[in-house]
Amino acid sequence: MTISQLPLSYCTNVHIGRSIAEVNQGLDEITCHVRDQFQHPLAAGLWLAQPVIQELNATDGAVQQFVEGMQNRGLTCHSLNAFPFGDFHSERVKENVYLPDWSQPERLEYTVACADVLAKLLPNGVAGSISTVPLGFKGFQHPETFLDECLDQLLEFARQMDLLYERTGKIVRLAIEPEPFCLVETTAEAVEFFQRLWDRADTTLIGEAARQHLGLCYDVCHQAVEFEDIPCSIQALDKAGIRINKLHISCAIQLDAPAENEEGRRALAAYVEPRYLHQTMALTSSGQVLHHIDLNRELALEPAPDFLAAQQWRVHFHVPVDAEMLGPLKTTRDELRQALAAVSQLDYAPHLEVETYTWEVLPDMAQQPRTPNRLIDGLVRELVGTRELIQAVS
Repeated sequence: MTISQLPLSYCTNVHIGRSIAEVNQGLDEITCHVRDQFQHPLAAGLWLAQPVIQELNATDGAVQQFVEGMQNRGLTCHSLNAFPFGDFHSERVKENVYLPDWSQPERLEYTVACADVLAKLLPNGVAGSISTVPLGFKGFQHPETFLDECLDQLLEFARQMDLLYERTGKIVRLAIEPEPFCLVETTAEAVEFFQRLWDRADTTLIGEAARQHLGLCYDVCHQAVEFEDIPCSIQALDKAGIRINKLHISCAIQLDAPAENEEGRRALAAYVEPRYLHQTMALTSSGQVLHHIDLNRELALEPAPDFLAAQQWRVHFHVPVDAEMLGPLKTTRDELRQALAAVSQLDYAPHLEVETYTWEVLPDMAQQPRTPNRLIDGLVRELVGTRELIQAVS
């Protein structure tokens, strides 16, 4: 059995981080206090937005100063989240989080720049991972050349990571993160895409570099929302030779028997909010999965007959991973248990990172003043609960 021996991390995209100063403020006011209360080694799963990366590279010595700041705090980092390119805490993020997509040079340039910073942050002998968008959003229009452009840019990233390894001796792997309503969404789509990627890589004679540096970020919430069998999903990816470079430890909202559970649907309506996209799926008695692009009050309170008659709904809303229940609503924590057990059977150890970025917009948090202590307490509970799940499968 294999499970990561690196310190558990949580993703700092839960903090505002539009500048180096704001990133450092989050580390000082939140991350260090979480580490102290967790009372176990903790890594920072850093989100460094494009403006932060740009600021780090604008001044000689800024990256080294940032690295030294992490060391002085006693924090390590082995993974970055480079999915959100810009301000992840603006009033409305929604589908804009998928821009720029992987056909656009800005996405490649930003991700390579992230890799350069991560290589300096990595402890010796530790490989790094960077999670990123699953090519693009299905709701946008794309030219016929879109997929080929994505493939070319991803292979260029692999080439750049080969050069980075030659310069630094550090391995940095990309982790493409399937997500509902994106161009890589389901396990089957991921397998199909990576087969095409490997074929293109072999044709251009960089197959080894591509397999070394390109893989997946498996976000458990996302695949649970798709109603996938989590162990079978992870086994299928492994069989296809697709490396899971990072496991996002996350839970979705689950509503059972929506037609009979009016209390649950009213509770779900409280999770409607304007910042993030909350793709909603419904499982019918025939096994069909119905899709709705974003949770709204009409869907929760007055759903269409086919949605209402479904056996179960799941909503892409990252909720605290230590919670089994949210009042009358359930969470997909059982799928999280299954995911941790499944990755423990792999012959390598993906990075493990808690990613509940929605604390600010959770109904009970949004209705009260935001204080660091409330966030710290919540993150600590998540980390403690996650550690218990990991110990159960180790």
